Amino acid sequence: MTTSPRPMGRRGFLGSAAALGAGALTAGAGSTAVAGPRTAGPADAVSHDLARKVLLVGDDGADLKLRYLNILIDHGLPKAAKSAKPKHILVVGAGIAGMVSALLLEEAGHRVTIVEANGNRAGGRIKTFKGVFSDRSLHAEAGAMRLPDFHPMVLALADKLRLKRRLFYYADVAPGARPSGKVPPVVYKSFNGQTWTNGEPTSFRPPEGTSRTLIHVNGTRVTRGAYATSPGTINRTFGASVTSTMSAALDEALGVVTVTQQGSIQRQIDAWAKVIHEFDDYSTHRYLVERAGWNLADIQAAGTLENVTSRLHYSLILTLIDRSIITPSTRFWELEGGTAMLTEALAARLKGVIHFNRRMTRLTQTAGGVRIETTAESGTEGSCDGAPVKPQQVFEGDYALVTAPFSAVRFCEFEPALSYSKRRAIAELHYDSATKVLLEFKNRFWEQGEQGFTGGGCVSDTPNRFTYFPSVVEGSRGGVVLASYTWSDEAMRWDSLTDGERYAFALDNLARMFGPQVREEFTGVGATQSWARARYALGEAVIFTPGQLHEHHPATRTVEGRVHFAGEHTSLKPAWIEGALESAVRAGLEIHQR
Repeated sequence: MTTSPRPMGRRGFLGSAAALGAGALTAGAGSTAVAGPRTAGPADAVSHDLARKVLLVGDDGADLKLRYLNILIDHGLPKAAKSAKPKHILVVGAGIAGMVSALLLEEAGHRVTIVEANGNRAGGRIKTFKGVFSDRSLHAEAGAMRLPDFHPMVLALADKLRLKRRLFYYADVAPGARPSGKVPPVVYKSFNGQTWTNGEPTSFRPPEGTSRTLIHVNGTRVTRGAYATSPGTINRTFGASVTSTMSAALDEALGVVTVTQQGSIQRQIDAWAKVIHEFDDYSTHRYLVERAGWNLADIQAAGTLENVTSRLHYSLILTLIDRSIITPSTRFWELEGGTAMLTEALAARLKGVIHFNRRMTRLTQTAGGVRIETTAESGTEGSCDGAPVKPQQVFEGDYALVTAPFSAVRFCEFEPALSYSKRRAIAELHYDSATKVLLEFKNRFWEQGEQGFTGGGCVSDTPNRFTYFPSVVEGSRGGVVLASYTWSDEAMRWDSLTDGERYAFALDNLARMFGPQVREEFTGVGATQSWARARYALGEAVIFTPGQLHEHHPATRTVEGRVHFAGEHTSLKPAWIEGALESAVRAGLEIHQR
C-alpha cells in the first residue's frame, strides 16, 4: 500500500501491544519500585521496572497484555474464594477507565458506585460532536479519533460490544475507494508464543494510498507524493541540506538508541532499561543537537514537517517509543457513529450506577472504609456560571478507585494526606494542551478533480498546522474537516481565542491552501475543543518532560491505603484508550484480590 510520509503522530506517544509489547505493572497492590537518584553505569532497578511497564511484562515474567485480554474480553476477574465478602467500591470518574473497572468489579459480585463531575455525559476525553452541524447526520471527534491495530484491548472491547469499526484513512486514498473483504478479527501475538484472537482470518485488503494530501510551507505547496520523490526541494526552503524526507532523517537520527524487537523478552527489557536509564533526562531537542549533530535548520524542517516543534522539549523516551510503533504501514480503525459509541455503550450497562454532576471535593479514609464528599455545580464542562451548588452529597464504601486526571485530583483534599511521592506526581506531572477546530462544508471539495483525495491529512506552517479529512462520509454530500489540530504551545495560542475567532482564523488558513472554494463551501458551522480549558480534564493527557518518567511515574499507580488509582496517566500509554483499559483491568484486579 502506498502511504504518505508519517507525521510524528500526537497519539503515537506510547504503547504498543504488537510492536513493543507495551507497559504496566503486575496486578499486585503496591508492587512499584520507588524512584531514586540515578548514577552513571548499568541501568538501575527503577529503569528495569519502567522497561517492564513499556513491554507489559509482569514481575513473574507473564505477558500482562495477554492476561488483561483474557480478563476484559473472555472470563472477567478471577472467581473469588467462597469466604470472600463482596466489597462496595466508590469509583471517581466515568471515563473509560472508571467504567470498565466498575463493570469488571460489578460482574465479579461487588457493589459499585461511580461519581462523575460532568453533569451532561460520561466518557471523559472520549467525546464525539453529534447533532451540532447543519447536516445532523455528520459527526466529528473532539477527542480520540483513531484506534490502532497494535492496541488489541480497545479493538476487542469494541467488537465485544458489537460496535461496527471501519478503516481510518491515516494516509489518503482515491475518492470512492473502499477496502475489500470483511473487517479482520483482533489478533495479539504474545512474546511467550501464544496468540489471542477473537475471530477467524478474513481476506480484508485496504485501498491503495494516493499521497495527494498537501504540504504547504514557506510559500511552497506540493503533494506528499511529490515531496517523497524530491524531498530536498522542500527541505532547502528551511535551509536544511537533508536530501531524504525528514521522516527518514529522524529515523536515522534516532536509530542509534531505538530499541529493536530482536532477541528474548529479557534482552528487550535490558535494552529498554539501558535506554531509559541513559536518556530519560534528555529532551528530543537536546538529543538531536548533542547526539545526532543536527543544526537549527534540520530541527526546524523536522519540526514543521514531522510535527516535532510542539514537543521538542518533551521526554526523548516518548519520542523513541512513538517512532517504534507508528509507521507508514500502521493500520488504524474508527467506530461508525463516532468513538463515543464505545463509552455510551459502557454507560448504558451502568445505568443507575453513575451519579452525574458530582465533583469530588474530599476523600477521607478510616480504619473500615472510605468517605467521598461531592458537590453539584452549575454550568457545563466548558464553562461555569458560579460557585458550587449545595447541597453536598456524601458517598461511603469499602475502597475507592480514583480515575480522574491528576490535573483535576490536584484540587481535591485527602485525609489522611497521600504519600509525598503521590502528592508530587499529582502536582507536577505535565498535562499537555490539545486543541481542535472543526469546520463543516456543504460539499467535499477536497475529493473533486484529478488530484482529489479521501482521508489523510495536510501539513502547513500556518497556525492550523495539521488538517485531517474524514475517512468515510455516508449519506451526505458534505463533511466536517478537522481544520486545525495542535498541541502544546501551538494549541495554547488557539486556546486564548473565542470560538468564533477560531473558526474565522482556521477558515482563513485553510483558504490559503485550497483557495476561495473553501469560503464558498463553508456552511458557517463549526465545533471546537480545547482540552486545557475543559473543566473536568484540565489538559489532554500526561506527556512527560525530561526526567519525569523516573521521578514521578512509579508513584502514579501506588495504592494509598484503601485508595487505588487508574487512568491513562497511570500507564505508559498516556493519551491512548489502550492505556486507560490496561489500568482499568490492573486496578480491578488489585481491589478484587484484597
